[in-house]
Amino acid sequence: MFSFHSKWRYLVMFLGVQLVVMALLSREGYQKRVTYFFRIFRKLDVLSGSAPGHRLNHTGADVYANLSYLVNVQSKDDVPYCPKKSPLTGGPIHVSFPSGLTMAQIERKNPLVVRGGRYRPPDCEARHRTAIIIPHRNRENHLKFLLYYLHPFLQRQQLNYAIYVIHQAGNYTFNRAKLMNVGFREAMREEDWNCLFFHDVDLIPEDDRNTYTCDQNPKHAAIAMDKFGYKLPYKMYFGGVSALSPLHYLKMNGFPNNYWGWGGEDDDIGIRVSLAGMVITRPSVKVGRYKMIKHKLDQGNEVNPKRFNMLAKTRQTWKLDGMNSAEYEVISREHLPLYTNITVNIGTEAGLHPPTKPPPKPRKQKKQEPPGDPKGPKDQEDPEDELTDFQSQH
Repeated sequence: MFSFHSKWRYLVMFLGVQLVVMALLSREGYQKRVTYFFRIFRKLDVLSGSAPGHRLNHTGADVYANLSYLVNVQSKDDVPYCPKKSPLTGGPIHVSFPSGLTMAQIERKNPLVVRGGRYRPPDCEARHRTAIIIPHRNRENHLKFLLYYLHPFLQRQQLNYAIYVIHQAGNYTFNRAKLMNVGFREAMREEDWNCLFFHDVDLIPEDDRNTYTCDQNPKHAAIAMDKFGYKLPYKMYFGGVSALSPLHYLKMNGFPNNYWGWGGEDDDIGIRVSLAGMVITRPSVKVGRYKMIKHKLDQGNEVNPKRFNMLAKTRQTWKLDGMNSAEYEVISREHLPLYTNITVNIGTEAGLHPPTKPPPKPRKQKKQEPPGDPKGPKDQEDPEDELTDFQSQH
């Protein structure tokens, strides 16, 4: 029978072995194994609902729940593909708009996001590469809330993604669809994305099962907004948030460039999908839910009075007006901590550089008769002036 001292000796030896094993596992070469065990525990927590903050309540889960389990692996050799269904997704998300939120706070909550708003899963190879395109002008507060929710939302889906904010320079009427054309071109210049999401800045997704990946056909993701009572307003609606692969985009010649102001472009895009021989796919109403940040129409984005007449001509114009006719100038490109900001000049309805009328030439003063002339001052112009005027008009 073992004595008390023998038991104590074996206990010390056992603890020593444990310390050695932990020291070995902490070395860089064993970090993948540590990550592997974390992933197993994380899956068990998710399945049991015991992960911190993951349990659902009537208002949904915290969008940042479970992301603290992610470990940044130093070596990327032989990293397995991410599972087809992410173990991090859980369904409904609680969305609110607290006051005082700052970009610095959002950065701290997303430590694995790198410059330009880029992210890759740290412990597996993503199956999908998605670019988020956000048309923007004078919506900084809305953008802040969208970034707060969108970054963890996409990380839960284990995507390789980047966020592009396409900012319209100047004060001329806003043109959302043309900015999305710009976003497609500029994003594809940076990387070979296999899916692009065109995303309004004021819409927050409320269910992480609404995957930001492309389907066989163009996808309308924002099927159920709180603004419309969480239901589709009409069958051909294609607004808010939509997804296209590069092939879809080229097939439909992108988006129209001539919708200046609010309204009409979404319906035009929906018609283009049909004219290009494709159909619109959608998630279920239960999953494709979005909360809109309430706001009034912006100055410079007034209702477009021409939209209905333009929609009636889409069948004749869609092959002429779109990706193949989009003209713009990139003013600046900034790779910020949470997104890539591309500021562009998209011109006006008169074109990218509308012609300007030359200033009128100064006219010579009329000659007057010398004092004492009984006929008084003459009212005719100098013949040289008339010739100059004729030449300027012809």
